[in-house]
Amino acid sequence: MAKVSMTVNGKAASGKVEGRTLLSSFLREALGLTGTHVGCDTSQCGACVVHVDGQAVKACTMLALEAEGAEVATIEGQANTDGSLNTIQQAFQDHHGLQCGFCTPGMVMSAAALLQDNPKPTEAEIRDYLEGNLCRCTGYHNIVKAIMAASGQDVSSIAAE
Repeated sequence: MAKVSMTVNGKAASGKVEGRTLLSSFLREALGLTGTHVGCDTSQCGACVVHVDGQAVKACTMLALEAEGAEVATIEGQANTDGSLNTIQQAFQDHHGLQCGFCTPGMVMSAAALLQDNPKPTEAEIRDYLEGNLCRCTGYHNIVKAIMAASGQDVSSIAAE
């Protein structure tokens, strides 16, 4: 067993892990941060997206030890300091960008990374960026609309689906 230490959502976190322990498992099992969902364990679905040192990564394909000393952000750390939903989360709610909710944490984390790099993405750019995130319920239309709204773009002309 090895000791791993990192900052998760602004707080110091550490624990003992086996060398093969995935970051997603460490977050869920050792830290109790179950918002990082594991849907496939093969980097196909994107439900486990977190940010490591500001970069979106799929936590099911990264070893916990690889995050040693890193700043990790999970869906649990995305709300505003008063506990209210942040802009992206609120847009997902307002524009019905979720249905069952299983993919939502990964979608929100991916959206946050996209908007950090591209503050006003087009619909095509959003769809391209979300290529690594699977949703089996919504058909993506309202997810794209929510991300565009979160970026401050007018979505009133986009029909609801």
